[in-house]
Amino acid sequence: MFTCLYRRLVFVIVGLSLTALPALSHEFWIEPQKYQVESDMPVIADLRSGQNFVGPKLVYFARRTHSFDVTLGDHSTAYQGRMGDLPALQIDQMDDGLLIISHETVPEMLTYDTWEKFETFADHKGFADIGQKHQSRGLPRQGFTESYSRHAKALVSIGSGIGSDRLLGLETEFLAYANPYTDNLEQGFMVQLFYQGNVRPHAQIEMYERASDNAVTVSILHTDAQGLANIPTKPGFTYLVDAVVLRPATDDVEQVWETLWAALTFAVPE
Repeated sequence: MFTCLYRRLVFVIVGLSLTALPALSHEFWIEPQKYQVESDMPVIADLRSGQNFVGPKLVYFARRTHSFDVTLGDHSTAYQGRMGDLPALQIDQMDDGLLIISHETVPEMLTYDTWEKFETFADHKGFADIGQKHQSRGLPRQGFTESYSRHAKALVSIGSGIGSDRLLGLETEFLAYANPYTDNLEQGFMVQLFYQGNVRPHAQIEMYERASDNAVTVSILHTDAQGLANIPTKPGFTYLVDAVVLRPATDDVEQVWETLWAALTFAVPE
């Protein structure tokens, strides 16, 4: 009993440390242990944070969670984990269909000691004009604060896997227009990017493609005028698509920028 509690405490401490390092561990995603699950088998998924589709597992921590839901068809259910759970999501079984797992974090704070670090991050995420915007607002070039939050979804096939993605009302989210487990993806996998319920035109998307040997390829794509982007896929690969909203903060004088990270993970069967 003591050993179990000790391990859980260690996991919580590690999880808190990792979630406090966005500058070092950029992406955040939901990674099911299996993307195709038999209908009478458990559904298990990890929360991960890292770079290039590689990163450690994070524990479930209620105070850092804004929402954690599982959606099947028209029904969404809030998932209630225990503090320190690892894996973060553990469900005994689900009915047949396309399961959507979604997770939103509460905002966390990060202080930039140097302008170069923030500029490098913003430029990498497609905001090359950040210097001009920062200067026009009369902001300091060091010691300023950013708030960041994560808005992730994952698609999992349960049994037949029949179904479709849907908008869940996340502040920013991807909507998939194909089912990767039942549809023909020879012409690609179409997604649409949303922010506050509206499409995000001409936004940068990072696509991470991971092979069975864990080799990862990274590509930069952009949404069109309707917020649509076609993701090229290959059978037997796992995918993460990621996009960031960078906006001025308005509700806290100490916090000058806000970033909102949308992520979607799925796999394409062989």
